[in-house]
Amino acid sequence: MREFGRFGPLIGAVDEGTSNVKFLVFAANTSEVLTYHQTSLKRFSPQEGWVEQDALEILNAVLECIEVTTDNLRKLDINPEDVVGIGITNQRETTVVWNSVTGQPLYSAIVWLDVRTSKIVDELIKTKGAQCVNAVTQTSGLPLSTYFSSVKLKWLLQNVSAVKKAVKSGECMAGTVDSWLIWNLTGGSHGGTHVTDVTNASRTQLMSLRSLQWDSGLLRFFDIPIEILPKIKSSAEIYGYISSGSLLGVPIAGCLGDQQAALVGQGCMRFGQVKCTFGTGCFLLYNTGDSIIHSQQGLLTTVAYKMGQDAPPVYALEGSVAIAGDTLEWLRDGLELISDIQDTESLAAEVTDDEEGSICFVPAFNGLYSPYWRKDARGVMCGLSGKTRREHIVRAALEAVCHQTRTVATAMEADCAPLRRLLADGGMAQNTVLMQMQADILGIPVIRPLMMESTALGAAIVAGRALRVWPTSTPSPPADTFLPAMSSEERDIRRVRWEEALSRCLAWTTDGSEEKEQISPDETDRTTTVIPPGLFFLGTALLVIIADKLKPF
Repeated sequence: MREFGRFGPLIGAVDEGTSNVKFLVFAANTSEVLTYHQTSLKRFSPQEGWVEQDALEILNAVLECIEVTTDNLRKLDINPEDVVGIGITNQRETTVVWNSVTGQPLYSAIVWLDVRTSKIVDELIKTKGAQCVNAVTQTSGLPLSTYFSSVKLKWLLQNVSAVKKAVKSGECMAGTVDSWLIWNLTGGSHGGTHVTDVTNASRTQLMSLRSLQWDSGLLRFFDIPIEILPKIKSSAEIYGYISSGSLLGVPIAGCLGDQQAALVGQGCMRFGQVKCTFGTGCFLLYNTGDSIIHSQQGLLTTVAYKMGQDAPPVYALEGSVAIAGDTLEWLRDGLELISDIQDTESLAAEVTDDEEGSICFVPAFNGLYSPYWRKDARGVMCGLSGKTRREHIVRAALEAVCHQTRTVATAMEADCAPLRRLLADGGMAQNTVLMQMQADILGIPVIRPLMMESTALGAAIVAGRALRVWPTSTPSPPADTFLPAMSSEERDIRRVRWEEALSRCLAWTTDGSEEKEQISPDETDRTTTVIPPGLFFLGTALLVIIADKLKPF
């Protein structure tokens, strides 16, 4: 038994999100964060509705964060050799294809928000028929949608010549971001391990929820060759060892999709416990234990975690809201109404929802996810008047997140049981005004832990459990509690007004219209200037109205 320093065994956690990458080091005995490093990621939009990232930028950001954090340990007089393992958590559904010989990506990573596959979805529904489409949902737990990796991978196989050639030569590898990172960290083209975990695999729409393996029927439905896919593993086992850098030889021992990681990090390990992560999007997960519950309300059935090779899987119902934090980025970068996202808390607090000038905002930039699944929706602002100020728009953006969360929570209650409280995490959860608004609109307490890195903590927990250095039970962390302060009558009024605005955002696009002007991907210059992913959603008319109403700023 080796001797450790004053903090005992340490576990590192890679937290690769849509907007940034972090590497944190936790003390396994106390769950304390000792140090971390963070860097941001760019997103590209070569065409309307397309959202891409550079897979090499993602990898290099992870490597940078590991090295800087390890150097921080040395500066703190902590021996990096006390790091006994790392866990990985990542943005889900985002799809990467690469050459197994050169190690180079064959195309940009197609991000979960991307809707270029809308035509493929329509064609599959039309040609396969309702019975086959329903079978896909029953087997995978997921509806046919642009959201999941299946249709993204199908698009790559159909449209990118480099991918076609690599498949033909047997040199193509594909996977979600976790697979790309683990393969590279464990050696890449020099013996890297091509694996994924059950939580990420459950978001590809290619895995059976019961067998926890790639399903032959799903592969045939989407026409995906199994040879290019990673091997599916549990969430807590050693996948391989880091092959270079300051953590050379350290095992990668845990992996979870980011929302499942937050569920574990929040301690939602029993049936009926619910967490909501307020990030780029907004995601509620409801632990359903060993039961596979197929939603009747438009929710997703997914794997929550599997704590080891021989451990049983635990499942969850999930409600996914596509746009949450992205709305605030759009207000900052697209409309330039704010200079810093942190300002939204004070701006929203300056006005009330019922005063003159208030509006309803539905930020359906690329359609609506749970529980609507309407890819034809686009964003709207309702109620603009001469009294509307930027404070009203900011408050309406926050309220939009709360109403979409309430809609998902209502669906969860119908499928399972009423929510008694909501555990909150994610970058947006730092906004106290948002948390109070959420408690008011839900009518239940919202609990926000003081240590906000729940996603990274979840990745560290599964790695620590695999290596038997993490306690099997830990006390609940200190937290802020937000109690509802709104009457049920007022809550109902707000709900009706929101639903009226929601009804007006539907059917803004016609079937296949977004596909008509697409450029061939082999001709697309993916060095396109970075733009906010929701910038295209409002036309010139709205920009002119807002510019006129809000002068001068």
